[in-house]
Amino acid sequence: MKRSAVGLAEVADWHNLAAAVRRAARGKGRRDEVRCFQAALPAELAQLRADILDGSVAVGRTRVFHIRDPKPRIIHAPVFRERVLHHALIAEMGPVLDRGLVDDSFACRVGKGALAAVRRAQHHAERFPCYAQIDIRSCFASIDHAVLRRLLARRFKNPALLELVGRIIDAHHAAPGKGLPIGALTSQHFANYYLNGLDRLLLERCRVRGMVRYMDDLVWWGDDRTAVRRALTEARAYALGELGLTVKESARVGRSRDGLTLCGYRILPDRLLLSRRRKRRYAVARRHWEAAFAAGRIDANGLQAGYAAALAITAHADAAAWRREQLHRHPLADALRRL
Repeated sequence: MKRSAVGLAEVADWHNLAAAVRRAARGKGRRDEVRCFQAALPAELAQLRADILDGSVAVGRTRVFHIRDPKPRIIHAPVFRERVLHHALIAEMGPVLDRGLVDDSFACRVGKGALAAVRRAQHHAERFPCYAQIDIRSCFASIDHAVLRRLLARRFKNPALLELVGRIIDAHHAAPGKGLPIGALTSQHFANYYLNGLDRLLLERCRVRGMVRYMDDLVWWGDDRTAVRRALTEARAYALGELGLTVKESARVGRSRDGLTLCGYRILPDRLLLSRRRKRRYAVARRHWEAAFAAGRIDANGLQAGYAAALAITAHADAAAWRREQLHRHPLADALRRL
């Protein structure tokens, strides 16, 4: 395998850093730290460039908060200056990592995404009768730093770049020598690449008939239950032995015609339905906009725009009949009277 020669000079390039600022600030332009950084942009970029090139750039400073999506998660969001650094790194490292991934890995990739993963899964469900689906227990928290650094060293050869990446990896610990922070751009790309060996095991050694992976949610198909269970045994052993990851005991083996749930959709060979989680998201969004309208915070046009945003959650699924039923059961007039 030919390793990439990309180094700190490319990461610290003026154009790369300026583009990284734009991407890091997207949707966050009103925050004080973003406004302050942009107000002194030439000086900030000059200092960040110098710190990257001499290896002294600070890493590991984060803002910690909790979310429920739907299960509780602890988010470690890097400060804005480090977000710019992460975007600059991934702009150079991302394409190299992407070239090493199999085609059926869909997270953190241009032209892929959750909907493409769902469509591909439905394509496989139409063709093959049986599937197995696994999830990794505490995937981000369980990633082994030494293994990740070894995997990245197979793709990159610049010592200074690897040293900086190693410092970013080692700045967070869920357990000694393990864990990547949820909320950092580098974590998403590194975790996605970390599981690439498992993809190749299934495709090249187990010879599964089809496969789809979206981050740590992995599904594959076979001609019968025996074949997919055999691959499941090998996948468990590889994940634990080579990557230090544990496949949840709730791994599912089933028939494609009975459907499976992936990325918020219930996938059947001939239909694409909403998962319970996505139905809840629609209901919550609708209640939010109805409450805002009742309180006078938005007008009728704002309510219409809010309804459009709620309906977008149900897009791409065969959900027209379900939406009509929801509007019939919970019409706007009743919602406003309750409020």
